[in-house]
Amino acid sequence: MKVKSIEGLIVDPELETISPGRILFTDKIEEIKNLEKAPPVYILPGFVDAHIHIESSMLIPSRFAKLVVPRGTVAVVSDPHEIANVLGIEGIKFMIKDAKSVPMKFYWTAPSCVPATEFETAGAKIGEKEIEKLLSMKEIVALGEMMNFPGVINGDEKVMKKIEIAKKFGKPVDGHAPGLMGEDVKKYFGAGISTDHECVNLKEAIEKAEFGVKVMVREGSSAKNLESLWRVSERFEVFLVSDDIHPDDLLKGHLDLLLNKAISAGMNFFKALRAVTSNPSKHYSLPTGRLKEGMSADFLLSKSI
Repeated sequence: MKVKSIEGLIVDPELETISPGRILFTDKIEEIKNLEKAPPVYILPGFVDAHIHIESSMLIPSRFAKLVVPRGTVAVVSDPHEIANVLGIEGIKFMIKDAKSVPMKFYWTAPSCVPATEFETAGAKIGEKEIEKLLSMKEIVALGEMMNFPGVINGDEKVMKKIEIAKKFGKPVDGHAPGLMGEDVKKYFGAGISTDHECVNLKEAIEKAEFGVKVMVREGSSAKNLESLWRVSERFEVFLVSDDIHPDDLLKGHLDLLLNKAISAGMNFFKALRAVTSNPSKHYSLPTGRLKEGMSADFLLSKSI
């Protein structure tokens, strides 16, 4: 495979540096060299949305990619629980297959609560057997948001079994714990759940972060928590995510817009950039989102930052 190169001002959010350099790459980054000077173009790691439901965009993955790739998004971690509630595993397989038709990288989580509760009527049911099958797939990087937080707190056997399956495969478990505080935080996240995108106020977010939870600051079409939560980044590393975003909002922007909002609100530039690059990359063990040798050559160029 032919080795290509690009020169510019390399923006490394992990080292918090902006310096002239050259990147040698094939489909992966082969080498990064320092230079004394370089063209006035910034080279940044591609953006990763750590929590989204593609179905909420009312687009299939390949059409979603057409809208967000020009905005700098190179990957997403998507929980397909909406299509799973209708079509089960076959619906998830459809999403995975369609996503592979485009260069953008789609990673998936195994929906943990289908149906959302035992009182709902859905088109399918995903139990422990189905979770085991999904988590064995390379495209599935985590157990999706565990919405049944009462089940976790009370040690429901079926709920806990799903979490144990994720642990067996060495894959993280995403959380969903709106308003949870106090002893319930310890019970819920102590079960092995590592993230939460449902915080709505700073006190709640800080309490969870102090317990080791990775807080996802959400700013989508319906839930908009950035203004209330961005200050948690002053003490802790966070993710910036969209969760649910509609097509009319996607036309305005995706993570590029969220990144600009966060920085304009007062969030540190490098922390904000890590929230959409290296933080999700490291948490989900993704091969993209970082300017490091051996990582996928997914980076973006900008005349300004």
